[in-house]
Amino acid sequence: MNVKVGSAPDSWGVWFPSDPKQIPWQRCLDEIAEAGYEWTELGPYGYLPTDLSVLRSELERRKLKISGTFVMPHLEDRDAWPEIEKEATGVGNSLATLGAEFVILIDNIYTDFDGKLIRPSRLDEDGWKTLIENTHRIADLVIERFGLNLVYHPHAETHVEYEDQIELLLEQTDPSRISMCLDTGHHAYRGGDPIAFMRRHHDRIRYLHLKSVDPDIQKKVEREKIPFAPAVAMEVFCELDRGAVDFLAFRDVLQEVDYNGWAVVEQDMYPAPFDKPFPIGKHNRDYLREIGIG
Repeated sequence: MNVKVGSAPDSWGVWFPSDPKQIPWQRCLDEIAEAGYEWTELGPYGYLPTDLSVLRSELERRKLKISGTFVMPHLEDRDAWPEIEKEATGVGNSLATLGAEFVILIDNIYTDFDGKLIRPSRLDEDGWKTLIENTHRIADLVIERFGLNLVYHPHAETHVEYEDQIELLLEQTDPSRISMCLDTGHHAYRGGDPIAFMRRHHDRIRYLHLKSVDPDIQKKVEREKIPFAPAVAMEVFCELDRGAVDFLAFRDVLQEVDYNGWAVVEQDMYPAPFDKPFPIGKHNRDYLREIGIG
């Protein structure tokens, strides 16, 4: 196997383009590089410099490369295509200019930041059909205009979060246009088995987000129906070697299927004191190296 290991601003507590609770972008990039990562994602648009010549210089100075970044529209909205197209075009242009390969597509969440339901948690037939159609349209856009790859990222509190929804999405999307980003933490957070899923669908999985889940906090979240953002603040996602995901077994599957792709450590945390992310990020990178991933 050949695993390219990266991180993301999310692992440094970055959820928004600008927020005083978030670490300055210069320190974030410094620490990602110092922790031993060669790759990073862009994070939310506007957090890192939007002047691509400036950003390229900042990345090169730290010997960092961009693997990809996400777009996160409400895919079930039939009338949202003009805004979706604009966002996907902007992201695609940035990634292509920086030499990245992947657009990570996530359906936007159906709750607000406090966990209040703002959209149905399950789509009707028409809503699901639109989600599939828009997924294909975005894939065609980024492939044809920019030569990029689209990977779909199932995510908690979106319309593709449970295994039955993920299986349906895989069944109804074109594998030549749409691959998958398996997020081990989100998969386990919603009761799935990321190891069995990786073995079953490795031919569709070209990109990984590596994270784990604290099983005790997860049980509390499920029992008390705690929304996603407060669950993150409770540290439901934890270091790779102390959570519910068995990364030794996951490594064995990667070897078994001869995985050749990216694995981005993405331990969701927000808000995060500025001194918190670095030791966690370094510990996760060292652990992956110790067990033979990257």
